Amino acid sequence: MTYRVIDLFCGAGGMTLGFVEAGFESVWAIDNDAAAVETYKANFGNHADCADIEQWLAQGKPIPKADVVIGGPPCQGFSLLNKQRLGDVRRELWQPYMDIVQRSGAKVFVIENVPGLIASDEFLQIKVCAEAMGFEISADFVNSANYGVPQTRKRAVIIGWKKGMRQPAQFPPAPSHRAPAEKGNLPVWRTVKDAIGNLPEPVGTEIRTTKAPLDLHFGRQPTPVSLKRYKAVPPGGNRFDLQRNAPDITPDCWIRKTSGGTDLFGRLWWERPSVTIRTEFFKPEKGRYLHPQSHRPITHREAARLMSFPDDFKFVGSKVEIARQIGNAVPPLLGKAIASVVSDILQKARTKKAA
Repeated sequence: MTYRVIDLFCGAGGMTLGFVEAGFESVWAIDNDAAAVETYKANFGNHADCADIEQWLAQGKPIPKADVVIGGPPCQGFSLLNKQRLGDVRRELWQPYMDIVQRSGAKVFVIENVPGLIASDEFLQIKVCAEAMGFEISADFVNSANYGVPQTRKRAVIIGWKKGMRQPAQFPPAPSHRAPAEKGNLPVWRTVKDAIGNLPEPVGTEIRTTKAPLDLHFGRQPTPVSLKRYKAVPPGGNRFDLQRNAPDITPDCWIRKTSGGTDLFGRLWWERPSVTIRTEFFKPEKGRYLHPQSHRPITHREAARLMSFPDDFKFVGSKVEIARQIGNAVPPLLGKAIASVVSDILQKARTKKAA
C-alpha cells in the first residue's frame, strides 16, 4: 500500500523527497515562496500551491485526504539567531498546520524545526492540541550526520500518531552512521570530501541554462580584497586567522570583537561533515562556508550536496532564491530516515486492523 503525504511549508521539498524515496506518494504541498513552489512542482508534479496557509484555510479551499502530514512551520520565531522571538507571528503557524492535520484525516504527523521549539511554550500548546485531536506525540533531537548527511545539522522532530496505533518501534530513527569518536559497526559520518571532493573547480558566474547535473556549480567574482582575505584563512581557520594574518584588510568590527563567532569567515574541513548550511552560505562572513582548499565560498551545487540533495534534483529561481531553498530545506536523507519511522507506524496499524 502506498501512503499519501501532504507537505506544509514545503519549500523546495527536501522532506517530501525523503518520503517519496521511502515509498510515499506526494498528494499536495503549500508554501508562500513562489520560487520554492516552482522547484517543488519541477520535481514532484503540479499538486503544489503558492499561498498563505492561513488564507487558504480561511477561504475554505479544499484539503486532500492523506495518511501523513509533514512540514516545518517557519523556524525563525524559535531560533536563537532571532533576538526578538517574543511576539513573532511565525511562532503561531503550528496552528494552521494542526488544522490541516485534522481536515486531511491524517493518522500521523511530523513537525521538523530548530531545537529551540521543544523548550518553548508553543511545544506544550502543540502537545495539548494534538492530544485533544486524539494523537499521542513524541519529540526528540536529531543530528542529520547520523543519517548519512555530510552535515552536522541539529534539529527537533515531533511525531504524532492517532491513539490506538502502536507507538514507533524506535524514535528518533535508528542511526545509519556514527560519530568518529563512537565505537560500533556503523560507517562513520560522511565528510565534506565524500560529498564534494570529486567536483571540478566551478566555471563561470551564472547558473547554466542546461539541465546537466552540475548546473548549480558556478563561481563568483570576488574583489581583490576578498580574494586576499580568503587566502589568509588556512584549512579549518576562521576570522581570527584573518585578523592575525591580514589585519590591514580585516573589517574593523571583527577586530573590535575579540571573542565568539569562531565559524565566521571559516574554512570547512575535508575530513569532517560541514557545519549547518544556512540560506546565505555563499557569503563567507555569515559562517564556515569557505571551500576546504580553494580560495572561494562553496557553490550552490556543493551546498546542495552537503544537504544530501541528488544532482538531478531541479532547482528553480534566482541564485539568491535557490540558496534560500537549499538552506531552508530538510536534508532528504534525514527526511527518509523519519519516513521509515512513519512507515513502521502505519504498517503496524494496517496489520493490526487486518487481524
